[in-house]
Amino acid sequence: MTSQAQRSIAVTGAAGALGQAVARRFLAEGARLALIDRDEDRLRQVFDGTADSAAHLLLAADVTSESAMSDAAARVVERFGRVDAVVHVAGGFEMGEPVHALSRAAWDRMMNLNAWSFVAVSKAFVPPMLREGRGKIVAVSARSAQSGLAAMAAYGASKSALQRLVESLSQEVRAAGLNVNSVAPTIMDTPANRHAMPDADRSAWVSTDVAAQAIAFLCSDAAAAVHGQHVVLGA
Repeated sequence: MTSQAQRSIAVTGAAGALGQAVARRFLAEGARLALIDRDEDRLRQVFDGTADSAAHLLLAADVTSESAMSDAAARVVERFGRVDAVVHVAGGFEMGEPVHALSRAAWDRMMNLNAWSFVAVSKAFVPPMLREGRGKIVAVSARSAQSGLAAMAAYGASKSALQRLVESLSQEVRAAGLNVNSVAPTIMDTPANRHAMPDADRSAWVSTDVAAQAIAFLCSDAAAAVHGQHVVLGA
């Protein structure tokens, strides 16, 4: 088994609220981090100090681009020698039109950000994990992937597609020593959600630190027997 302090972990969407919480969690465990986000300036602003540490790597990359993810994975392997875990936080959310008026542009945005991105990330990071014969992959899905909601058709469909991709990849690589799972929060307690829903009852919202704890468990040796699961967070 790989000790916590030796692990090399890649986090997409690292500059977002949940990505930052995940990074903090793994930094506290002594892991070496590859922090990936589309905006390099934002990455360096958020992780000021971390960027100067030889133990970590900051990478600006588009998670929907196969070539960008391939380049990112190559740099991670070059720096750390291997990838022990990938946490795919990056994604997107938007309220949209009803199904009978849904635009192709809205559909493509959600499918690219929430479903295709997982394919691009998997193409890049699964091969080096297979060479090592071990690895953990955790995607961030959503509770709303379980059923359709009004004005959220494209988002819900894309997160449901993500869950099916997680299940399929899990079936494909578990015998090779890889664990693939997801967490499926209800509403995350983030600054963006507080701003968007100022009058909402936040008592049932999921804190980013709690979500990061669940992700850390799925990336740990304690989750060695967990495959293709979607851990629902929140009521």
